[in-house]
Amino acid sequence: MKKVIATMIAGLFASAAFAQQTPAPATPAVPEVKAEVKAEVKAEVKQEVRQEVQKPAAEKK
Repeated sequence: MKKVIATMIAGLFASAAFAQQTPAPATPAVPEVKAEVKAEVKAEVKQEVRQEVQKPAAEKK
C-alpha cells in the first residue's frame, strides 16, 4: 500500500511540474512581421501606381 501511495504522490508532483511549464509558441513571430511589412509595401505600391496612372491623365487634359 505504501508503494501505491508513493507512486501516486510522485505522479502528482510530476504532473504539477509539467503543468507549470511555459508553452512553446505555436507559430514563430517572424512571419507576423513579414505579413505587416508586406501589407505596408502593398499599400505603398498601390499609391505609386495610382499616382502614375493619374499623371498621364492630367497631362492629356
